[in-house]
Amino acid sequence: MSDISRLLSQHSADLSWQQAFYEDLHERPELSGHESETAEKIAAKLAGFDCEVITHIGGYGVVGIFRNGEGPTALFRADFDALPVKEETGVAFASTRLRPAADGTQTGVMHACGHDMHTTALMGACALLDAHREAWSGTFIALFQPSEENAVGANAMIADGLLTRVPRPDVCLGQHVMPGRAGEVQTMAGPQFAACDSIRIHIPGRSAHGSMPHNSIDPTYTAAMVVIRLQGIVGREVDPNDFAVVSVGTLKSGTTNNIIPDSADLVLNCRFYDDQVKRRVYAAIKRVVIAECQASGIEEEPTFEFFAHGELIDNHQTVFEQVRPTFDAVFGEESVDARRTTVSEDFANIPRAFGVPYLFWVVGCTPRELWDKAVAENRVKDDVPVNHMSTFLPEYEPTVDATTKAAAAAVLAYVGKNTPK
Repeated sequence: MSDISRLLSQHSADLSWQQAFYEDLHERPELSGHESETAEKIAAKLAGFDCEVITHIGGYGVVGIFRNGEGPTALFRADFDALPVKEETGVAFASTRLRPAADGTQTGVMHACGHDMHTTALMGACALLDAHREAWSGTFIALFQPSEENAVGANAMIADGLLTRVPRPDVCLGQHVMPGRAGEVQTMAGPQFAACDSIRIHIPGRSAHGSMPHNSIDPTYTAAMVVIRLQGIVGREVDPNDFAVVSVGTLKSGTTNNIIPDSADLVLNCRFYDDQVKRRVYAAIKRVVIAECQASGIEEEPTFEFFAHGELIDNHQTVFEQVRPTFDAVFGEESVDARRTTVSEDFANIPRAFGVPYLFWVVGCTPRELWDKAVAENRVKDDVPVNHMSTFLPEYEPTVDATTKAAAAAVLAYVGKNTPK
C-alpha cells in the first residue's frame, strides 16, 4: 500500500459535515453570475482551515491557499454554478428555487451537472490536507470557480488578476462527475473534453405582408435552407476518422402569423477535438450561410458572432503519468481508462493562462446496479440520467468518497513528501 493510499484510508480528518454541506448547496443552487450565496458558504467553510482565503475574484470566485513549507505548488479547481432546469429528482433536498431566465421568465434552478458535488469534494480534500500537514510539503491552491456553465468564469477570474493574486502552480488539476459506475475514477492522456463554440448567425431579409410574399425576401426560408445545408458539412466535408458536431440550437424568426419578418437568427453549437478540423468547418459554415443568402437575393451581409468558447481539454502525458499510479494505488480496480467525451468545459483556460500542464478526469456517479443493467441491455441512453437532465443526481456515498479521495490523491501526487518530484 502506498503512503498516499494508506493516508486516505486511515485519515483522521473530520468529513462528517460533507453530506449536509452538499445537500445545502444542492437545495439552494444559483445561476451563473449570481452565485453570491454559494460563494459566501465556500469562503465561510474555508475560514475554518489554516489557509489564506481570497474572495470575489472575477465576480464570485473564491480561492483558498494552503502553505506548508517548501515544495511544489498544485492547484485544484472546482466549479459551483447551477443550471436553469426544474428539478425532478424527488429527493428531500431537491431545489424548488425559481429565478429569472435570460428572457425574463421565471425558471427552475438546479445543480443538474454535479457542481455541488465538485465543490463538496474539493472542500473535503481541503479538510484532508489541512488535517495531515505532516504528509506533504509545498503549496495547495483550492480554486472555486463560478460561471462555468456559460463558459465565462475561468476567464473572468484570469482577467481579474488571478495570475498575480495566487502563487504560480506547477500543475493544475480538476474532475467532473459523469454517468458511469459510481465511484469509478476514469483518467486518460490526450484529448478528454471537446473544444466548443456557439455561433449566433443573423440573416437579414425584407419584411412584407404574409399575403404578398413576392414583395419580401423571406429570411425564414433562407434560414431553413441553411439548416438543411449545415447538416451536410460534417457528413460530406469532414473525414470520417475525425470528429465534429454542428448542432442548430435555436432558429428564431418572426412574431406573428401574417407578416414575413425582416430577419432570422440561428444559434449553432459546434464541437471538435482538432483545431484544423474546426477551422475547416467554420469556413464551411460561413460559405454555406453567405451562399444561401446570395441565392435568396439578400444583398446585406449576414453576421457571425462567436461566444461560449470552450478550449479543448488535452491532458498532458507527464501529469497523467504522475497521477495515474497514485489513483491505481488508491482505487485499485476502480481506477480505469477514460474515454474522451463530446461535452466541453472551461477548466483548461486556467492552466493555459499560467502556462502549466494539467490533468482533468471523470468520476462515475450512476448507481452501479442501474448502470450495469443499462449497459447489459443496451439501454444507457434510455435509462440513465445524464448531466443537464432534470433527473440527474449522483449517488452520494460512493461519488463523494471517490471524488474527495481523487482530489486529495492527485494533489498529494505532487506535494506528498514521499512522491517523486
